[in-house]
Amino acid sequence: MKEKMEKEKKKNKKSISTTSFEAESGRFPLFNQIMDNKEANVYIQCQNMALQALGFTEHAFAHVQVVAARTRYILETLGEDDHLIDLALTAARLHDIGNIVNRVDHSQSGAIMAFQILNKLSVPAEDIAEIICAIGNHDENNGVPVSRISAALILADKSDVRRSRVQNPDPETFDIHDHVNYSVTKSEIKINKEHSGIKLKLHIDTRYGEIGDYFNIFMDRMLLCKRAANFLGLQFHLIINETPLM
Repeated sequence: MKEKMEKEKKKNKKSISTTSFEAESGRFPLFNQIMDNKEANVYIQCQNMALQALGFTEHAFAHVQVVAARTRYILETLGEDDHLIDLALTAARLHDIGNIVNRVDHSQSGAIMAFQILNKLSVPAEDIAEIICAIGNHDENNGVPVSRISAALILADKSDVRRSRVQNPDPETFDIHDHVNYSVTKSEIKINKEHSGIKLKLHIDTRYGEIGDYFNIFMDRMLLCKRAANFLGLQFHLIINETPLM
């Protein structure tokens, strides 16, 4: 099974690249600055190393790429301007850096760390406020969709469930989070043409994880997604293996 996992990881790395993007230099200047910021990139890399040691799924560059791409898709589809999307992408890039301090309350510590980085870059206070507010409210334990940026970030972050997020190389020691993430072979988020609903569509290979297990560990995340979608004027729908469940 280990050989199969390596093949799946390579396959999923390719699929990640199709959901990520290279930000246009003119449209999203702050996001481009943060993508090249050494301090931010060190924190992204090191927080994932800490989480891997604790047995958590991947929270490194692949994750922030997916979250940024989905955040952009949501806000762009809903007609937001480039400046707001730029701030949202920056929040997506930095949203998990607080894990380097501790997994507990990482959204709050991450918001403070993001403030320090952005303040050094002389980002206007009103822009920093939008970014750190979204970062500080993205976690399902204490987060609330309080802005359009925070709502989009919540939906993008909580929808990133995929096989290649499993960092444990030994399938024999998978915990329930590993089993659930490994079982998800396809994940996509889609807003309908009427802009009245947003769907999270998953395909789960039930040989590796049960649909019930998904709800067991991710119910709080899905309820937060529902609140985030409502904040954006959308209805949230969860579809697993072509069956509507929310």
